[in-house]
Amino acid sequence: MRIVFMGTPAFSVPTLNVLHEAGHEIVAAYTQPPRPAGRGKQLQPSPVQQAAEALGIEVRHPVTLRDMEAQADFLALEAEVAIVVAYGLILPQPILQGPARGCLNVHGSLLPRWRGAAPIQRSILAGDHVTGVTIMQMEQGLDTGPMLSTARVPVEDKTSGELFEELAEIGGRLMVDTLAQLDQLKAEPQPEFGATYAAKIAKSETRIDWRKSAELLEREVRAFAPFPGSWLEFDGERIKLLRARVIGVNGAPGTVLDEEFTVACGDAALRPLTIQRAGKPAMNAADFLRGKQVPVGTVLH
Repeated sequence: MRIVFMGTPAFSVPTLNVLHEAGHEIVAAYTQPPRPAGRGKQLQPSPVQQAAEALGIEVRHPVTLRDMEAQADFLALEAEVAIVVAYGLILPQPILQGPARGCLNVHGSLLPRWRGAAPIQRSILAGDHVTGVTIMQMEQGLDTGPMLSTARVPVEDKTSGELFEELAEIGGRLMVDTLAQLDQLKAEPQPEFGATYAAKIAKSETRIDWRKSAELLEREVRAFAPFPGSWLEFDGERIKLLRARVIGVNGAPGTVLDEEFTVACGDAALRPLTIQRAGKPAMNAADFLRGKQVPVGTVLH
């Protein structure tokens, strides 16, 4: 099938790769322009740009698709379908209607639950037991289009990073299977009941508030790992928690209860398992505590 691929982050790359492996003709890859990154703030191409260039696919990164020239360039590709995976630009109606079979989207949730920017993190935060991937026919609304196929995945105790990788791989395979059956599949409208919105993660959400229950904080740690990371301040240093365990003891919220760095919460307590200091690689809590003492009775704010 003649395809235009549209995506930007690492989540998009497995779908690009499996479409290429399946023998589809990918005539162009649209992605966000290179952005400054790293200590030197050098312009860095997106993961999709890097993957597409490695496959010999033409890369395009218009700043907008709203102007007539960008739309004409897109339509001139005469794609049968556009495959969209976390692209990052709103697609105007001429783009949505351009390909003969429209624009299909890989979305990291079981729609209509968790429409929007951060479905994987919000699913973990909400304590969902199951999430998944939906292949959707795109329309003007935010993740409101009719559904072609879904795959379910247990959340268990996975971090958002682990779920991102799993759902990205599953989404790619599901898209290939969906394209193979496109003539037989009937798009089903999303149910009106159960729609939720997955807002972007705000920086203010990532600081640990020890007044919350340990169960909720453990979900926050997993939802924000590895990025942006749940964090606390100790001895003038910002420390990220990447893994933690709920411990069934109580105390004044924020108080360090034992030599294993167990911290009392609004209900029960949280024991860090994996820690990351600023500018350092992640380490287990025992290694952290060998290098930095956290006295019992310390109150974290």
